[in-house]
Formats: sequence, C-alpha cells, structure tokens
Amino acid sequence: MTENKNYQNPDVQEPENDELEIDWMEILRKIIAIRKTLYKAAGVGLVLGIIIALSIPKQYTVTVTLSPEMGGDKASGGLASLASSFLGGGATSSSSDALNVTLAPDIVTSTPFVLDLFDTQIQTLDGKLDTTLVAYLNEQKGPWWGYIKAVPGMAIGAIKSLFTEKIDSATTLNPFQLTEKEAAKVKELRQSILAEVDKKTAMTTITVTLQDPKVTAIVADSVVAKLQQYIIDYRIKKAKEDCAYLEELYKERQQEYYEAQSRYAHYFDTNRNIAFQSIRAEQERLQNDMNLAYQVYSQVAQQLQVARAKIQEEKPVFAVVEPATIPLQPSGTSRKIIFVGVLFLVICATGGWILLGVPQWKKINNTLKSN
Repeated sequence: MTENKNYQNPDVQEPENDELEIDWMEILRKIIAIRKTLYKAAGVGLVLGIIIALSIPKQYTVTVTLSPEMGGDKASGGLASLASSFLGGGATSSSSDALNVTLAPDIVTSTPFVLDLFDTQIQTLDGKLDTTLVAYLNEQKGPWWGYIKAVPGMAIGAIKSLFTEKIDSATTLNPFQLTEKEAAKVKELRQSILAEVDKKTAMTTITVTLQDPKVTAIVADSVVAKLQQYIIDYRIKKAKEDCAYLEELYKERQQEYYEAQSRYAHYFDTNRNIAFQSIRAEQERLQNDMNLAYQVYSQVAQQLQVARAKIQEEKPVFAVVEPATIPLQPSGTSRKIIFVGVLFLVICATGGWILLGVPQWKKINNTLKSN
C-alpha cells in the first residue's frame, strides 16, 4: 500500500509570513490628537531657533590657490650651470631639497609662523577698526554658550592674577614660552587658517575663515606672502651662505694676488739691468708665485659667479592662480537653515517622545512595579 506523500495533517498548518505592517492612519490619528502639544513645541522651537541662529556670528571664508614651481633638474639648464659653463667650470650637481611643497600645511600651522602673523595690520570693512591681527582676535564674537563655558576658566584666571605679577604687554613674544592668552590666540588662529596640498598637481590651497570679510582677505593675502617668503628664505639660505663664504675667500685671494704682483713688479724694476743668475732665479720664483696666486684668484672668482647665479636658480616661483578677494556672502550654514533645523528637531523630538518614548517608559515602570 503506497502512502500519499501529499497528505498533510489538518492540525499542522503552514506558518504565515508575518510582515510588519505600519498603520499610517493610526499614526496620523495619534499626531492629530497631540497637535496642541506639537503647536506648543513649534512655538518653543521657533523661539529657540531664533536665539541660536542669531547667537552664531557670521563668518567669511577666503580661498587662495597657489601653483609653486619648485624647480627641476639643476644639473642642466639652470643659471648656475650656464654660468659655470661660460666660466669654464663643471656642471653643478642637483641635491635633494629638505623642504618641499607638501610641508605647506605644517608651516602654516607652526607656532613661529602664526606668531609672525600677530603684527599683521588689518582693517575692518566698515573702517571702524584699524589695528593688528592679535588685537582683532579680541574683537571677534562668539555664541552666548561659549561665554558660559568660559566662566570657570575666567574665574580661575582672575584668582591666579591676584597672586602673580603682571607681565608687560609690550614684551616680545617668545615662541619657546607662551602665556595662556598667547597660546589661546595661537590656537584660535590655527583653527582659522587651513592649508591643503594636492599631491598630484602640487597645487596649494590656503583657506582663511574670520568674522569680517575685509580682515579675512587681508589675512589670507598675508599668509600667502609670508609662506612664499618662508620657503624662499629656506631654499636660498644654503646658497647665500656659500656665496658669502666665497665673497670672503675671493677678497682674500684677490689681496694675495695683488701682493704677489706688487712684489714681482718691485723686484723686476729694481733688478732690471742686473744679469746675475741668482737675480733671474728670484725673479722667476716671484713670477711663478704671482701666476699661481692669479690662478687661485681666477678660480675663486668663477666659483663666486656660479654661487651668485645659484641664488636666483634656487629661488622658487609661485603662480597665484586664485588671489585673495573680499567675499560678498558669509560662509558656513546660513541662519535660515539653522532656524529651520532647530524648529524641525524640536517638533520631531517632542512627537517622538509622546508617541514612542512615553509608552515605553510606562511599560518599564509597570514592569519594575510588578517585580
């Protein structure tokens, strides 16, 4: 007798696919039921959004793009090589450079570089403030909650000032030992200046963000100028040292040659009509000394000309692709978006708490009471 394989026990039923179904009408009814509470939340969000949006000061951003040409192979085609070939010397060899364009972000955020920006003369767009950058940092505004956070630190600082001697504000800044106020301003300025380098194209982008558009443009232009000068000074420093050494050596060899020439001329004039062999031997020795001194003097002069040309060759060229201009519109998130975002967040938080949080909270309380 064969069994019917298709037979199924009537008591065993196939499980149905349980799918999570959302009853949107029920949710809508619950939202309508709490509409008065949501209206109140909207009012609170409206006031809170206005306060937060107006408390955050406007900021302006200026971006400057540089294309540095750091030089190529100096072994051929450079000014130093050209001067050396004209003067009969050998080709100069290229050397690896310890400072390249990828270090621009580290240079811009370094403490000596930031401190050097403190004395930058700035002027606000309305012309009401004409001072240094370090003094302008004190004029920048912050949100009200920032002052609340700073109250404990201000109180501690006031107490410390009672037991410490006052330092003259005219004292020169010392990068090795900064005061708390100086360190705070250095940190604030570091956060306002950003440098990025595209490793593929070597394009350097300097971004400065401050609260006044004209001050931002001035500081961005100053950062670019100081960065260029910093890299130039570093790259030509060794060439300048070599040139200064050769200048001193050139004067010494020139003086030796002039002295040897003077001795030979004096001896030749004094013993012109004397035919002794000893006189001729001494005359020949003085002439050889003069010729040797001239050869050394001539070689040093050639090396000096090559060193002078190398200073110009080592100097990098910066092409400013996008210069600093005064921005017309503030950067960052606009006040309208902040206002709408706060309003939406308050309404959603209130509705979510009433619809989801309160029932869950009641369940937890009931469970705890039953246990």
